Order: sequence, then structure tokens, then C-alpha cells
Amino acid sequence: MTDRPVRTRIAPSPTGMMHIGTARTALFNYLYARHRGGAFLLRVEDTDRERSTEAAVDVIFEGLKWLGLETDEPAVFQFQRADRHREAVAELLERGQAYRDYMTAEELDAEREAARAAGRVVRSPWRDADPSTWPDRPYAVRLKSPLDGETIVRDAIKGDVTFQNTTLDDLILLRSDGSPTYNLAVVVDDHDMGITHVIRGDDHLNNAARQTIIYQALDWDIPVWAHLPMIHGPDGGKLSKRHGAQALTEFDDMGYLPETMRNYLAKLGWGHGDDEIFSDEQAIAWFDIIDVVSAPARLDWAKLNHLNNHYIRQADPVRLAGLVVKILKSRDVALKQGDETLIARTIPFVRDGAKTTLELADAVLFVLKARPLVLPDKTREQLADGELHGRISRLRAALASVSDWSVPGLEAGLRQFAESEGVGMGKFGPQLRAILSGGAPAPDLAGAMTALGRDESLGRIDDALSLSA
Repeated sequence: MTDRPVRTRIAPSPTGMMHIGTARTALFNYLYARHRGGAFLLRVEDTDRERSTEAAVDVIFEGLKWLGLETDEPAVFQFQRADRHREAVAELLERGQAYRDYMTAEELDAEREAARAAGRVVRSPWRDADPSTWPDRPYAVRLKSPLDGETIVRDAIKGDVTFQNTTLDDLILLRSDGSPTYNLAVVVDDHDMGITHVIRGDDHLNNAARQTIIYQALDWDIPVWAHLPMIHGPDGGKLSKRHGAQALTEFDDMGYLPETMRNYLAKLGWGHGDDEIFSDEQAIAWFDIIDVVSAPARLDWAKLNHLNNHYIRQADPVRLAGLVVKILKSRDVALKQGDETLIARTIPFVRDGAKTTLELADAVLFVLKARPLVLPDKTREQLADGELHGRISRLRAALASVSDWSVPGLEAGLRQFAESEGVGMGKFGPQLRAILSGGAPAPDLAGAMTALGRDESLGRIDDALSLSA
């Protein structure tokens, strides 16, 4: 196996959402393939025809695209390969590694009851039946599993996992209607796709034992198994709706960036020393499947938010403005031409405190307000005071004379004004902030005025002074 070029795959079923666990599995497959200079593939396991709608399949492609995981070959659709699956079953029958099972539904129910009572697995009486006794009725095809000994799953994460063959029943390969079953289809598809490493959730560990037997029966190379630990909620329980988001699209809707999710998901079960923040290139260089821990990982919202804030602070403001515009439009906020540019100009002054793009959208609202702004009642009452009104009027004149309309220039202008008035910033700063923002959240005064621009800032001050004249 080590001499073959590495080929990994993600093989989701179209269920209408891409679970965060599936996204993490896709990421680990992608990172390992890139780390080893191999190929990362996609197979859509769409044999459940009722659930496998075009929309459900699109969720898979859109989720991988949003997460930034590009596959190296066209996707394979499992349902389209049913004839190939049946061909493999025919080979197993010819090899004597499978058999026809003519048990009726009633007979199968009775055998299950007997097996349960005896503490054994189901065994069909047709396993070694003489072909001359075969009846003329539909039949399933079962794998002729070993009756004794053991099957060892050599797992890159969990080590060797041993299954006693007496606990493994004769797996159905083909149903009586001729449709292939999951474990058979997975083995045939992985073999034909040249998959060298099967990296998936550890809820598939039992399947690995049965699939190993199928590989052996067909005399095919067994891939390297690597079963990932589950992702639990913050309380250590199985991740569920009570913990918040489960689907990748929900994290997108909640304002998390894809680079955040790549970094964060990589840390769920794997790590590189004490490094918490790393680039895609570093993750590819460092990632090895043998370094994945076997214990379940826990979703930590505080860490996720901290990481997202980091990437928001690093992101291109123009890109963030595009995301913010989508959010504002979804809230039915009326936008006019030029607002996206204004938002991009504002983002550098407000993003340090934003944990998500939703919070970022809240933080830019102050620059979008139309004049005249509605001032908070408290601010209107304060401006009615002649002393404060006069001070704001003098402040307006001082600001108009500032030649460098930037954060440093405005900070210097505000300091000089406070000194000339013989007061601290607290004597006019809160009122100026309310005048500039209409009471909405806003950055520091210099940042707010830089974002608004000279004309808009002075215009808002003029409006406030005229209201209280």
C-alpha cells in the first residue's frame, strides 16, 4: 500500500445537509491527500432514491465548494454503478464466496428469533445447500463469511481492532430485488476508484470488518483504514440540535468564514503542537492521519468565535463587504449605489470586535443611516443645554479645519479641541458619538468620522445642531 499513490475520498449520502462531522471527514481526507501528493475524490452514495434529490446532491457540492475543498476528478455517483456491483457479486458466487439465500421473510424472522435466543448471529440454512434443491423463487445473495477465527481491522488511528468471526453474520450483498447493499457497493467503488486510504467516522468501524472480508473474498488489496473520533457537543454528549449548529450551511448562515472552519475543524481531533492558528499550506505540510487522536473531539464555541474574529481581522475588507451586503439584503435593509464601497471603507474600523460577519453587519449600520438622523432622547435633551450646544458648535468648526481627515489626524484634532476647551473628552465625546451614529453601535470617534468621510460627518453635526437651535 505504501508504494501506491495516495487516493482518498469523501463519500456522503445526499440527506439534505452536510453535517459538520462529514465536513471534518472531507477536510482530513483532503489534507492527507495533499500532504502525500495524492488525489482527493468525491463519491455520492445516492442509492436511496427517495432522499437523493437534485437539491440534496447540490448541498454536497456547494458545501465542499464553500469549505474550499477541491476534488481532483469528476464525482462518482454510486447508483449509476449498480451493474458493476452485481458483476462483483457474480464473481463472488463463482468463487464460492457467496451463496443464494431463499429464506422467505417469515423464515428470516424465525431465524432471527432463534439466533437471538441462542446468542448467535443469523445463519441461513441455504449457506451450503445443494443447487439441485434451489426453489424457483426470488433470492438474496449473502457473503459466505468465515465461521471461525478472527478478522483484524488494521486502523491507522485506533490500532489493530479484532473481531471474532462468530460475531459477524453472512452479510446480504444483493437484495431479492437485485439491488446491491451498502457494504458491497462501498468495497467495489473504493476498489475501482483506486482508494488507498479510507478515512471516515468511527461509526463505520464495524463495517470495516465486514468490508475486509469482502476484499479478501475478491482477492483485492485492502485499503488503510482510519476511523475518526466523533464530534461531541460542549457537554460531552453526542452533537445535536440542542448544541446549536450541526450542518455546514448553518455555520455559514451564522457568520463563520470558510477559512475559520478549515482551521477549526482541523483542530477537532488533530493538532500540531501548541499551534492554534495556521494557514492551509501549514495544515497540508503538517497533517498526518497517524497523528489524529482516538478520543472524541468537543465543539467549543468560544474557541470558534475567537478564531473567526482572527480571520475577520485578516480578511480583505472588499470581500467582507460583499458578505455583509448579502446579510443586510436578507434583513431587507435598503441599500443604494455606493453603499458596498462605503461598507468596505468602514469595515477596518469595526471588525476588531466582530466575532461573526453577522456582528460585522450590525457594526456597519451606522454609516448607512440617512440624514437627518433620529437622535436618542437623552442626546436631544443634552443638546438643548446652551453650554453643550455651544461646545459642539465650536467642535464642528475645529473639525472642519482638520486638514488630515484620517484616524491620526482626527485624533490629534479632538485632543487639541479638548485642551482648548479645558475639558476631558467625556464632556463632549458621548454626545458626538450619538450625533454621528444616531445611537447605533459605532467605533471610536476618529474611526467613525474617517469611515463617514468629512462631508457626511460635518453634515450630521450640522443636523444635530439645527434640531436643537
